[in-house]
Amino acid sequence: MSGHPENASRRDVLTALGAAAAGGPLMVGGIARAQARKPIRLLNVSYDPTRELYKDINAAYTDYWKGRTGQTVTIDQSHGGSGSQARAVIDGLAADVVTLALAYDIDSIAQRARLLPTDWQGRLPDNSTPYTSTIVFLVRKGNPWGIHSWNDILKTGVNPIIPNPKTSGGARWGYLAAWASALKAPGGNDAKARAYITAFYKKVPVLDSGARGSTVTFAQRGIGDVLVCWENEAHLAQAEFGADKFDIVTPPISILAEPPVALVDKVADRKGTRTVATGYLNFLYSPLAQDLIGKNYYRPRNPQAAAKYAGRFPKIPMVTINDTFGGWAKAQATHFADGGVFDQIHKG
Repeated sequence: MSGHPENASRRDVLTALGAAAAGGPLMVGGIARAQARKPIRLLNVSYDPTRELYKDINAAYTDYWKGRTGQTVTIDQSHGGSGSQARAVIDGLAADVVTLALAYDIDSIAQRARLLPTDWQGRLPDNSTPYTSTIVFLVRKGNPWGIHSWNDILKTGVNPIIPNPKTSGGARWGYLAAWASALKAPGGNDAKARAYITAFYKKVPVLDSGARGSTVTFAQRGIGDVLVCWENEAHLAQAEFGADKFDIVTPPISILAEPPVALVDKVADRKGTRTVATGYLNFLYSPLAQDLIGKNYYRPRNPQAAAKYAGRFPKIPMVTINDTFGGWAKAQATHFADGGVFDQIHKG
Protein backbone atom coordinates (compact mmCIF):
# COMPACT_ATOMS: atom_id res chain seq x y z
CA MET A 1 0.00 0.00 0.00
CA SER A 2 3.05 2.29 0.13
CA GLY A 3 2.25 3.65 -3.31
CA HIS A 4 -0.74 5.58 -2.02
CA PRO A 5 -0.02 9.23 -1.20
CA GLU A 6 -2.48 8.93 1.70
CA ASN A 7 -0.17 6.59 3.57
CA ALA A 8 2.42 9.25 4.31
CA SER A 9 -0.35 11.53 5.51
CA ARG A 10 -1.80 8.72 7.63
CA ARG A 11 1.54 8.07 9.32
CA ASP A 12 2.09 11.79 9.86
CA VAL A 13 -1.36 12.35 11.33
CA LEU A 14 -1.14 9.30 13.60
CA THR A 15 2.23 10.51 14.85
CA ALA A 16 0.81 13.97 15.34
CA LEU A 17 -2.17 12.62 17.24
CA GLY A 18 0.24 10.94 19.63
CA ALA A 19 2.22 14.15 19.98
CA ALA A 20 -0.94 16.10 20.63
CA ALA A 21 -1.98 13.65 23.34
CA ALA A 22 1.35 14.31 25.02
CA GLY A 23 0.88 18.04 24.69
CA GLY A 24 3.17 18.49 21.69
CA PRO A 25 2.44 20.72 18.69
CA LEU A 26 1.20 19.37 15.38
CA MET A 27 4.25 20.07 13.24
CA VAL A 28 4.89 16.63 11.74
CA GLY A 29 5.60 16.05 8.06
CA GLY A 30 4.55 19.55 7.16
CA ILE A 31 0.89 18.91 7.96
CA ALA A 32 0.49 22.34 9.50
CA ARG A 33 1.80 23.85 6.26
CA ALA A 34 0.21 21.36 3.87
CA GLN A 35 -2.85 23.43 3.18
CA ALA A 36 -3.56 27.14 3.38
CA ARG A 37 -4.87 28.40 6.70
CA LYS A 38 -8.08 29.68 5.15
CA PRO A 39 -11.27 28.04 6.48
CA ILE A 40 -12.07 24.70 4.88
CA ARG A 41 -15.23 22.56 4.63
CA LEU A 42 -15.55 18.80 4.48
CA LEU A 43 -18.60 16.76 3.55
CA ASN A 44 -18.97 13.42 5.31
CA VAL A 45 -21.58 11.29 3.54
CA SER A 46 -22.73 8.74 6.09
CA TYR A 47 -25.48 6.25 6.73
CA ASP A 48 -28.66 6.72 8.68
CA PRO A 49 -28.04 6.23 12.44
CA THR A 50 -24.68 8.05 12.76
CA ARG A 51 -26.04 11.57 13.27
CA GLU A 52 -25.32 11.66 16.99
CA LEU A 53 -21.94 9.95 16.66
CA TYR A 54 -20.57 12.37 14.08
CA LYS A 55 -22.03 15.40 15.80
CA ASP A 56 -19.72 14.57 18.71
CA ILE A 57 -16.74 13.53 16.59
CA ASN A 58 -16.98 16.53 14.27
CA ALA A 59 -16.96 18.94 17.20
CA ALA A 60 -13.93 17.20 18.70
CA TYR A 61 -12.02 17.13 15.41
CA THR A 62 -12.67 20.76 14.52
CA ASP A 63 -11.47 21.80 17.99
CA TYR A 64 -8.41 19.56 17.66
CA TRP A 65 -7.47 20.81 14.19
CA LYS A 66 -8.05 24.46 15.08
CA GLY A 67 -5.93 24.16 18.20
CA ARG A 68 -3.03 22.47 16.43
CA THR A 69 -3.00 24.33 13.09
CA GLY A 70 -5.06 27.48 13.55
CA GLN A 71 -7.24 26.42 10.61
CA THR A 72 -11.03 26.46 10.93
CA VAL A 73 -12.70 23.30 9.63
CA THR A 74 -16.44 22.95 9.13
CA ILE A 75 -17.74 19.42 8.64
CA ASP A 76 -21.07 19.03 6.90
CA GLN A 77 -23.02 15.79 7.22
CA SER A 78 -25.32 13.90 4.86
CA HIS A 79 -27.33 10.95 6.16
CA GLY A 80 -29.58 8.35 4.57
CA GLY A 81 -29.75 4.69 3.72
CA SER A 82 -26.20 3.49 3.00
CA GLY A 83 -27.01 2.15 -0.46
CA SER A 84 -28.82 5.35 -1.36
CA GLN A 85 -25.91 7.44 -0.10
CA ALA A 86 -23.42 5.48 -2.20
CA ARG A 87 -25.54 6.06 -5.29
CA ALA A 88 -25.71 9.77 -4.49
CA VAL A 89 -21.90 9.98 -4.38
CA ILE A 90 -21.67 8.06 -7.65
CA ASP A 91 -24.15 10.53 -9.14
CA GLY A 92 -22.10 13.54 -8.07
CA LEU A 93 -22.64 14.31 -4.36
CA ALA A 94 -19.22 15.82 -3.54
CA ALA A 95 -18.21 13.77 -0.48
CA ASP A 96 -14.69 14.32 0.82
CA VAL A 97 -15.11 11.20 2.97
CA VAL A 98 -17.68 8.46 3.15
CA THR A 99 -18.54 6.61 6.37
CA LEU A 100 -21.01 3.99 5.20
CA ALA A 101 -22.65 0.91 6.65
CA LEU A 102 -20.78 -1.74 4.70
CA ALA A 103 -17.82 -2.23 2.40
CA TYR A 104 -19.87 -3.07 -0.68
CA ASP A 105 -21.26 0.47 -0.83
CA ILE A 106 -17.77 2.01 -0.88
CA ASP A 107 -16.64 -0.66 -3.35
CA SER A 108 -19.42 0.45 -5.67
CA ILE A 109 -18.16 4.05 -5.53
CA ALA A 110 -14.65 2.84 -6.35
CA GLN A 111 -15.71 0.53 -9.17
CA ARG A 112 -18.52 2.47 -10.80
CA ALA A 113 -17.37 6.06 -10.37
CA ARG A 114 -13.62 5.47 -9.89
CA LEU A 115 -13.48 8.16 -7.25
CA LEU A 116 -11.06 6.17 -5.06
CA PRO A 117 -8.83 3.11 -5.57
CA THR A 118 -10.39 -0.33 -5.36
CA ASP A 119 -7.93 -1.33 -2.60
CA TRP A 120 -9.17 1.51 -0.38
CA GLN A 121 -9.85 -0.84 2.53
CA GLY A 122 -6.15 -1.46 3.12
CA ARG A 123 -5.34 2.20 3.72
CA LEU A 124 -6.53 2.39 7.33
CA PRO A 125 -6.32 -0.03 10.28
CA ASP A 126 -8.81 -2.86 10.78
CA ASN A 127 -9.84 -2.86 7.11
CA SER A 128 -10.80 0.81 7.45
CA THR A 129 -13.44 0.08 10.11
CA PRO A 130 -12.73 2.17 13.24
CA TYR A 131 -15.71 0.67 15.09
CA THR A 132 -18.08 -2.28 14.84
CA SER A 133 -21.68 -2.99 15.73
CA THR A 134 -24.22 -5.78 15.49
CA ILE A 135 -27.95 -6.38 15.06
CA VAL A 136 -30.29 -6.63 18.06
CA PHE A 137 -34.02 -6.47 18.81
CA LEU A 138 -35.89 -3.54 20.33
CA VAL A 139 -39.21 -4.60 21.85
CA ARG A 140 -41.91 -2.79 23.76
CA LYS A 141 -41.49 -2.62 27.53
CA GLY A 142 -41.95 -5.94 29.26
CA ASN A 143 -41.44 -7.81 25.98
CA PRO A 144 -45.14 -8.75 25.72
CA TRP A 145 -44.57 -11.19 22.87
CA GLY A 146 -41.68 -12.95 24.61
CA ILE A 147 -39.25 -12.34 21.76
CA HIS A 148 -35.86 -13.76 22.66
CA SER A 149 -34.71 -15.45 19.46
CA TRP A 150 -35.02 -15.08 15.71
CA ASN A 151 -37.62 -17.86 15.64
CA ASP A 152 -39.81 -15.93 18.07
CA ILE A 153 -40.28 -13.27 15.40
CA LEU A 154 -42.28 -15.82 13.40
CA LYS A 155 -44.89 -16.18 16.15
CA THR A 156 -48.42 -15.61 14.93
CA GLY A 157 -49.35 -11.96 15.40
CA VAL A 158 -45.79 -10.59 15.65
CA ASN A 159 -44.92 -7.89 13.12
CA PRO A 160 -41.20 -7.08 12.75
CA ILE A 161 -39.96 -3.68 11.58
CA ILE A 162 -36.80 -3.50 9.46
CA PRO A 163 -35.77 -1.17 6.59
CA ASN A 164 -35.51 -2.08 2.93
CA PRO A 165 -32.22 -3.92 2.20
CA LYS A 166 -32.19 -2.47 -1.30
CA THR A 167 -31.48 0.97 0.17
CA SER A 168 -30.37 0.46 3.80
CA GLY A 169 -27.06 -0.98 4.95
CA GLY A 170 -28.43 -1.81 8.39
CA ALA A 171 -31.22 -3.75 6.71
CA ARG A 172 -28.68 -5.81 4.78
CA TRP A 173 -26.83 -6.63 7.99
CA GLY A 174 -30.18 -7.49 9.62
CA TYR A 175 -31.27 -9.69 6.70
CA LEU A 176 -27.97 -11.58 6.78
CA ALA A 177 -28.11 -12.00 10.57
CA ALA A 178 -31.60 -13.46 10.21
CA TRP A 179 -30.45 -15.76 7.40
CA ALA A 180 -27.45 -16.91 9.46
CA SER A 181 -29.68 -17.69 12.44
CA ALA A 182 -31.55 -20.27 10.39
CA LEU A 183 -28.46 -21.48 8.55
CA LYS A 184 -26.54 -22.10 11.79
CA ALA A 185 -29.46 -23.72 13.66
CA PRO A 186 -29.33 -27.51 14.19
CA GLY A 187 -30.12 -29.07 10.83
CA GLY A 188 -29.92 -25.68 9.15
CA ASN A 189 -29.18 -25.23 5.46
CA ASP A 190 -29.72 -22.70 2.69
CA ALA A 191 -33.21 -23.96 1.92
CA LYS A 192 -34.31 -23.54 5.54
CA ALA A 193 -32.66 -20.14 5.72
CA ARG A 194 -34.53 -19.03 2.62
CA ALA A 195 -37.80 -20.34 4.05
CA TYR A 196 -37.15 -18.40 7.25
CA ILE A 197 -36.36 -15.18 5.42
CA THR A 198 -39.45 -15.57 3.25
CA ALA A 199 -41.69 -15.99 6.31
CA PHE A 200 -39.93 -13.10 8.07
CA TYR A 201 -40.47 -10.53 5.32
CA LYS A 202 -44.07 -11.55 4.78
CA LYS A 203 -44.67 -10.22 8.29
CA VAL A 204 -42.99 -6.81 7.77
CA PRO A 205 -45.73 -4.17 7.36
CA VAL A 206 -43.50 -1.24 6.34
CA LEU A 207 -40.13 -1.19 4.55
CA ASP A 208 -38.61 2.22 5.25
CA SER A 209 -35.65 3.34 3.15
CA GLY A 210 -33.27 3.72 6.10
CA ALA A 211 -32.65 2.64 9.67
CA ARG A 212 -33.73 5.90 11.28
CA GLY A 213 -37.02 5.80 9.37
CA SER A 214 -37.73 2.34 10.77
CA THR A 215 -36.99 3.58 14.28
CA VAL A 216 -39.53 6.37 13.80
CA THR A 217 -42.07 3.86 12.45
CA PHE A 218 -41.63 1.62 15.49
CA ALA A 219 -41.02 4.08 18.31
CA GLN A 220 -43.05 7.13 17.30
CA ARG A 221 -45.78 5.73 15.09
CA GLY A 222 -46.23 2.64 17.26
CA ILE A 223 -46.21 0.19 14.36
CA GLY A 224 -44.86 -3.32 14.83
CA ASP A 225 -43.82 -5.47 17.76
CA VAL A 226 -40.05 -5.78 17.35
CA LEU A 227 -37.54 -3.49 15.67
CA VAL A 228 -34.63 -5.42 14.12
CA CYS A 229 -31.92 -2.78 14.21
CA TRP A 230 -28.38 -1.60 14.80
CA GLU A 231 -27.28 -2.05 18.40
CA ASN A 232 -26.54 1.67 18.75
CA GLU A 233 -29.94 2.58 17.33
CA ALA A 234 -31.68 0.46 19.98
CA HIS A 235 -29.80 2.26 22.75
CA LEU A 236 -30.51 5.66 21.22
CA ALA A 237 -34.22 4.84 20.99
CA GLN A 238 -34.22 4.01 24.69
CA ALA A 239 -32.38 7.23 25.48
CA GLU A 240 -34.67 9.39 23.34
CA PHE A 241 -38.05 7.84 24.05
CA GLY A 242 -37.42 6.43 27.52
CA ALA A 243 -36.12 3.17 28.93
CA ASP A 244 -39.58 2.75 30.45
CA LYS A 245 -40.99 2.24 26.96
CA PHE A 246 -38.61 -0.25 25.35
CA ASP A 247 -36.38 -3.21 26.16
CA ILE A 248 -33.30 -4.31 24.22
CA VAL A 249 -33.07 -8.03 23.48
CA THR A 250 -29.77 -9.52 22.38
CA PRO A 251 -30.46 -12.50 20.10
CA PRO A 252 -28.57 -15.78 20.64
CA ILE A 253 -26.69 -15.24 17.36
CA SER A 254 -26.08 -12.16 15.25
CA ILE A 255 -23.55 -10.75 12.78
CA LEU A 256 -20.38 -8.70 13.15
CA ALA A 257 -21.26 -5.45 11.40
CA GLU A 258 -18.22 -3.48 10.24
CA PRO A 259 -19.08 0.00 8.93
CA PRO A 260 -16.05 1.27 6.97
CA VAL A 261 -14.72 4.74 6.19
CA ALA A 262 -12.80 6.07 3.21
CA LEU A 263 -11.32 9.15 1.60
CA VAL A 264 -12.97 10.00 -1.73
CA ASP A 265 -9.69 10.83 -3.46
CA LYS A 266 -10.83 12.58 -6.60
CA VAL A 267 -13.26 14.82 -4.74
CA ALA A 268 -10.77 15.68 -1.98
CA ASP A 269 -8.06 16.46 -4.52
CA ARG A 270 -10.40 18.62 -6.58
CA LYS A 271 -11.48 20.55 -3.49
CA GLY A 272 -8.00 20.71 -1.95
CA THR A 273 -9.09 18.95 1.23
CA ARG A 274 -6.95 15.78 1.17
CA THR A 275 -4.80 16.59 4.21
CA VAL A 276 -7.67 17.67 6.45
CA ALA A 277 -9.91 14.81 5.26
CA THR A 278 -7.16 12.25 5.81
CA GLY A 279 -6.58 13.66 9.27
CA TYR A 280 -10.29 13.38 9.98
CA LEU A 281 -10.37 9.67 9.14
CA ASN A 282 -7.24 8.97 11.18
CA PHE A 283 -8.75 10.92 14.07
CA LEU A 284 -11.47 8.25 14.26
CA TYR A 285 -8.81 5.88 15.63
CA SER A 286 -7.56 8.32 18.29
CA PRO A 287 -8.30 7.65 21.97
CA LEU A 288 -10.63 10.66 22.13
CA ALA A 289 -12.70 9.58 19.13
CA GLN A 290 -12.75 5.96 20.28
CA ASP A 291 -14.17 7.11 23.60
CA LEU A 292 -16.88 9.06 21.77
CA ILE A 293 -17.60 5.95 19.69
CA GLY A 294 -18.24 3.92 22.84
CA LYS A 295 -20.26 6.77 24.34
CA ASN A 296 -22.53 6.65 21.28
CA TYR A 297 -23.08 2.88 21.61
CA TYR A 298 -20.76 1.70 18.84
CA ARG A 299 -18.16 -0.92 19.72
CA PRO A 300 -14.72 0.75 19.80
CA ARG A 301 -11.56 -0.85 18.40
CA ASN A 302 -9.33 0.78 21.00
CA PRO A 303 -8.81 -1.69 23.89
CA GLN A 304 -9.07 0.99 26.58
CA ALA A 305 -12.31 2.39 25.21
CA ALA A 306 -13.65 -1.12 24.65
CA ALA A 307 -12.92 -1.99 28.29
CA LYS A 308 -14.50 1.25 29.53
CA TYR A 309 -17.78 0.56 27.72
CA ALA A 310 -17.74 -3.24 27.92
CA GLY A 311 -20.84 -3.28 30.12
CA ARG A 312 -22.89 -1.86 27.25
CA PHE A 313 -22.02 -4.60 24.82
CA PRO A 314 -23.02 -8.18 25.63
CA LYS A 315 -20.79 -10.89 24.29
CA ILE A 316 -22.69 -12.67 21.56
CA PRO A 317 -21.80 -15.30 18.95
CA MET A 318 -21.48 -13.46 15.64
CA VAL A 319 -21.03 -14.72 12.11
CA THR A 320 -19.01 -12.59 9.71
CA ILE A 321 -19.70 -11.55 6.16
CA ASN A 322 -16.65 -13.51 4.98
CA ASP A 323 -17.02 -16.76 6.89
CA THR A 324 -20.74 -17.25 6.25
CA PHE A 325 -21.49 -15.36 3.03
CA GLY A 326 -18.21 -15.36 1.10
CA GLY A 327 -17.70 -11.60 1.31
CA TRP A 328 -19.81 -8.64 0.30
CA ALA A 329 -19.51 -9.06 -3.46
CA LYS A 330 -20.98 -12.55 -3.29
CA ALA A 331 -23.61 -11.62 -0.68
CA GLN A 332 -24.74 -8.62 -2.69
CA ALA A 333 -25.01 -10.59 -5.94
CA THR A 334 -26.87 -13.47 -4.28
CA HIS A 335 -29.25 -11.62 -2.00
CA PHE A 336 -29.65 -7.95 -2.87
CA ALA A 337 -28.90 -7.42 -6.56
CA ASP A 338 -31.81 -7.01 -8.94
CA GLY A 339 -33.41 -10.41 -9.29
CA GLY A 340 -31.61 -11.77 -6.21
CA VAL A 341 -33.12 -13.67 -3.32
CA PHE A 342 -34.69 -10.61 -1.68
CA ASP A 343 -36.39 -9.56 -4.90
CA GLN A 344 -37.63 -13.10 -5.43
CA ILE A 345 -39.16 -13.50 -1.98
CA HIS A 346 -40.44 -9.92 -1.73
CA LYS A 347 -42.17 -9.96 -5.09
CA GLY A 348 -43.48 -13.42 -4.28
